[in-house]
Amino acid sequence: MALNYIWIGFFVVAFAVGLVKLLFFGDTDVFAAMMDSTFDMAKTGFETSLGLTGVLALWMGIMKIGEKGGAVRLFAYAVRPFFRRLFPELGKDHPAHAAIAMNIAANMLNLDNAATPMGLQAMKAMQDSNPNKDTASNAQIMFLVLNTSGLTLLPISIMAFRGQLGAADPGDVFIPILIATFFSTLVGLLIVAAYQRINLLDRVVLSYIGGMCLFIGTIIWGLAGRSKDEIAIISKVTGNIILFSVIILFLALGVWRKVNVYDAFIEGAKDGFGVAVKIIPYLVGILVAIGLFRASGAMTWVVDGTGWCFAKLGINTDFVGALPTAFMRPLSGNGARAMMVDTMSTFGADSFVGRVASVIQGSTDTTFYILAVYFGSVGIKRTRYAVTCGLLADFAGVAAAIFICYLYFPR
Repeated sequence: MALNYIWIGFFVVAFAVGLVKLLFFGDTDVFAAMMDSTFDMAKTGFETSLGLTGVLALWMGIMKIGEKGGAVRLFAYAVRPFFRRLFPELGKDHPAHAAIAMNIAANMLNLDNAATPMGLQAMKAMQDSNPNKDTASNAQIMFLVLNTSGLTLLPISIMAFRGQLGAADPGDVFIPILIATFFSTLVGLLIVAAYQRINLLDRVVLSYIGGMCLFIGTIIWGLAGRSKDEIAIISKVTGNIILFSVIILFLALGVWRKVNVYDAFIEGAKDGFGVAVKIIPYLVGILVAIGLFRASGAMTWVVDGTGWCFAKLGINTDFVGALPTAFMRPLSGNGARAMMVDTMSTFGADSFVGRVASVIQGSTDTTFYILAVYFGSVGIKRTRYAVTCGLLADFAGVAAAIFICYLYFPR
């Protein structure tokens, strides 16, 4: 529903701005430019989606091998002790624990097809023991915020879009996304824990959070003081080594589990082909609306106005062109994806702004969509502080994404 109003709003605002420029500024070409943009962006949306077919088929094939080889179960087993302490009201043996761990693990591996069913199963299991059926329980809020923070180890779709739009090294955003999404998840977790008065000094909780902070802190410390060129090379080499290591790990798991690796790959690749085709109408529709918004001059007014505000505060404004992706991210996944594509198409995939938009896209997830799907599936109407915590996690992820991009990428 939110995307419906956003989509209509782009058309209405573009038309209104076009009229203002025609009537008050004498711009007789504005509507011609707007109509040209509809054809150009429709073509861009189709070509971009079609070009993703091979990359998505490849990576979703690899992901299917990992899924059948037990990668999700492996991750779930590793994080289960931690999650049991984040959901104290469920008790030690609650049936939701397994589904929660599997959902988070699948999200971390970017396995949306596996994550969503597990997430809905976890929400239902928690609802069965929820005394107030129309009100979100503490456990349900914690689970939702962990999902909206979007902790992802493998940002496959973002790298696929970057490759299709001409990035020299699509994986150069891998480590920045990892750091940004970690901060989003950490802030969301800490805020919800504060609301719920969860004991974060527990040894298990401290060991998990401390270990993650140490890992991310080591990365940042290791890159501090290095030149942008050195950081770019380190990020490129390390990111690609990690990605290739994941492929080898998934293949090894498949062989160890006696999975027919090639058949599993083909099954996942077919899903990837279907996803690429499925997103064509969504991407074309929203890109056309964004193209109108940009061609009318409305996007320039918004970006320049935001940049002026930051400049008055003495803040460097090189990142401002990527803010439309940040504004859209909590509202619509398809809309934010289209904003990212539009930004990279306009400024270049390897431009600073294009990279910032990519990292922002991977730093968090679509808060309102996840809230609607998960809470709606069990009939929850009173969300309490879930939206507040989710949006604060989003803000932390976006802020971290911008900061990390200033550290990593030349401007």
